[in-house]
Amino acid sequence: MFRGIDEVDWASLRHADGSAEDVPGLLRGLASADPAERETALDGMYGAVHHRGDVYDATLACVPFLLALAVREDVRDRAGVVELLVSIGGADGASPGLTDRVRAALRARAEVFVRLAGDADPRVRRAVLPALVRYVVPPARALALLRERIAVERDDRVLVGLAEALGLFARWYGAVGDPRAAGAVRVLTELSGPPYGPGLRLAAVGQLAACAPRELPEDLVPTVVRLLRDRSTQRTRAGRPSGCSGADTLAVRLRRLRPSDEEGSRLLRTLHHGLGDRVADRVALLCGQLTSPDPLDRCNAVWMAAGLFREWRGAHPEPVVLIGAQVGAEEGRLHDAAVAVLLELSELAAPAAGPLHALVRQRPEWRVRYGRRGVPALGGPLRALAGTGDARAVPVLAEVLAGPVVPDDLGLVIPGLGQAAAPLAPALRRHLARVPLDGPGARQRAVPLVTALAALGDTASVPSVLRLLRGTPDGPGGPVVEAAVRALAAFGTAAQEAIPELRALLDTDCAVTAAEALWSVTGGPDAVLPALLRALTDTGSGPQRRAAAADVLARLGPAAAPALPGLLRLTGSAETVERVSAACAVWRVTGDGEPVSSVLRSAWAEEPRTRAAIAGCVAALGPAGTSLHDLLRAELASPRRHRANAGGQGIRADLALTRLCREALAGAPPGGGGLMP
Repeated sequence: MFRGIDEVDWASLRHADGSAEDVPGLLRGLASADPAERETALDGMYGAVHHRGDVYDATLACVPFLLALAVREDVRDRAGVVELLVSIGGADGASPGLTDRVRAALRARAEVFVRLAGDADPRVRRAVLPALVRYVVPPARALALLRERIAVERDDRVLVGLAEALGLFARWYGAVGDPRAAGAVRVLTELSGPPYGPGLRLAAVGQLAACAPRELPEDLVPTVVRLLRDRSTQRTRAGRPSGCSGADTLAVRLRRLRPSDEEGSRLLRTLHHGLGDRVADRVALLCGQLTSPDPLDRCNAVWMAAGLFREWRGAHPEPVVLIGAQVGAEEGRLHDAAVAVLLELSELAAPAAGPLHALVRQRPEWRVRYGRRGVPALGGPLRALAGTGDARAVPVLAEVLAGPVVPDDLGLVIPGLGQAAAPLAPALRRHLARVPLDGPGARQRAVPLVTALAALGDTASVPSVLRLLRGTPDGPGGPVVEAAVRALAAFGTAAQEAIPELRALLDTDCAVTAAEALWSVTGGPDAVLPALLRALTDTGSGPQRRAAAADVLARLGPAAAPALPGLLRLTGSAETVERVSAACAVWRVTGDGEPVSSVLRSAWAEEPRTRAAIAGCVAALGPAGTSLHDLLRAELASPRRHRANAGGQGIRADLALTRLCREALAGAPPGGGGLMP
């Protein structure tokens, strides 16, 4: 199987790590009798010749040897080799010409894949199925092969793979108008009903959702929930799958992170993805999954709920309540999943606040957790409860603050609780006063505390914040100084005694933050304008700092008129963040949006991350910003989150954006208003 391997000039070929001299050793490792060596070799192949899904000239040279390995029945773990070949052929890398050559090489050896479709090993039979669609020509033969395999296959997992291959066929050929796609849809429609088993039917329904939604059953949700439970019953009778091998490789570590019922997760994930914007059906389906007797079904549903909330707006309290019911589950994986998703949901997790509160009251040992190095952190259930904004978190946090171990990150949850957390201010203040300024971990301890006190507007903490500012070894521009100065800005005129320190910082790397704080404390622009003008025109300071200076100038309003030439120049910047900040500042300084509204409109469309800044500007302008109200109305009318792929951070950012849009349209100042899910 390695005939000719030494005749290849591997040293002249390249892969992700450079020279491909190591590839012969990796290929031989795939045929090793040692499981750990095989895992390591497969790990190495993915990391080198197929790094991040790309292909290289060394990848092309590997194809004949991988095919030879795949057909040798004495080679263990051939399914992994076949999966690698299928993935290589599906690459969409940076070198289209090379990708085409790899695919051509696989297409030329399509008979190997046809042979493997009847292999004695069901894992090989399943792994090879996508290759039948991609490399066997003509398409009619590929479809006929899939039909033949369905007629003779007895392994449930391979049957599910056959449904997935039919879906791939229908999508591929349907996209180019090939009538043979309809044949695959007909087979899937047949497989979605009796007498086929629940797993195969679920797979077929999921594929139909993606390629032929009109063929879905009218009673979709009840049908899927019933099939899911039938499948779970069968799986329970058959016993749980065994764990992974003990080798510590990337491939094994990734497998350990997968759900226990990986196939069930994929089946329902495919269906949810295919249903797309049918949010009501997806919510009803999630509720059915979350009430399953099987904890693995519920665990899969929790993660799928996270996917729905990340992409689509809406409070959807029903699934949130059901996710909350999982936080006390004895199944550790299910508990962890529920807490993690509720943390992502932030305010949207409010319907689950009751179970979270009960859990942190009943299980005080879960209020603080310890990482690998023994560093304490606030426990997930308590962080999730605080993230909902529920005031019941406050007494529990007070108990933690009074205890022997206070996690450094406790202060980070205070802003989300608003003024409900005001009773915690004295304890937070005491802890800040005890932070040793030159001790280890001073930054990790001080910054969250200062942030919390600033969010509470606790003016009584000004002396403690000044102590931090005057005594920290963290230089100007460092996180401790920045946090302290931002806190003084939040305290406003109550921080008069900080004026000398703030003035001294105007000639440092902290100049922009210090200028904002000094203006907030004194209300006078004269002292801060020179520093802001310097930052605005400093070509060596970077776009983020110039944008920050523009943001402060915007707050100054007409008093910042001397900065207009510099601001107008920056509205033509190549950096979006800089362009938007400058345009907002020009509008707020002059009161005239005509010169910059086109800049803001284009940024809104091209870079969703800028929308919150633009909406905040429109809210601050009041009636003067009406020319951009159409953007805000369109945003509120959209069912999709503006940053749908940013996880929990995207949910929080989207909540903030929609809140700003509503405030602007209502003419309210920023900071008020209700929740827009």
